[in-house]
Amino acid sequence: MNNVDLILEVDGESIPMNDFVRKVLSGMITGSVKALHGVGDEWKTLNITIKR
Repeated sequence: MNNVDLILEVDGESIPMNDFVRKVLSGMITGSVKALHGVGDEWKTLNITIKR
């Protein structure tokens, strides 16, 4: 998981994250998505959009 690049943007503004936050978020997101049926281990890009 060391080669995961995580970018967080809120309303178009990039939000800086330290290494700990980047690792926690990427681990939670990729772990949850990989557990879904139909998602293989060889995925390249994962996009999540949250709107309210």
